[in-house]
Amino acid sequence: MRFLKKKEQDSWPKNTDVDKLNEVFKRLKNEGVLCLHNAGYTMSDGHYDANEAIQNYPKGTFQGYCFYHGQDLERILQGGSLMLAYDHINGDVPEKIDIGNKLKSELEKSGFKVIWNGTTEQRIEVSNIKWQNRGI
Repeated sequence: MRFLKKKEQDSWPKNTDVDKLNEVFKRLKNEGVLCLHNAGYTMSDGHYDANEAIQNYPKGTFQGYCFYHGQDLERILQGGSLMLAYDHINGDVPEKIDIGNKLKSELEKSGFKVIWNGTTEQRIEVSNIKWQNRGI
């Protein structure tokens, strides 16, 4: 199985969409937004995991976070879009929209097509992502 994946990976572009997403997550981290891959299996799990992860950093390091969870990953693997959740560390405060805007901006800079109504009531959808994850 591992050999088959390696052979398949040889045909992938040097910089896959997953590589681009990793770069987006790194840039956001530098802007005060902690980003998590595959955070739990549900939305509740993802929020819990993000809040736990933030506790490992000095207070004030992050203003917010974003993540996708296991169900989101399953959707991608079936050919669907990537759905990203986001929040402010203080919850539903007016500044929560700033986290969404940062996320949208960085995704678009990396060439992703973002579908989002600009409100905190909707997650951010990346509709043109091809999931080619080299892993470790």
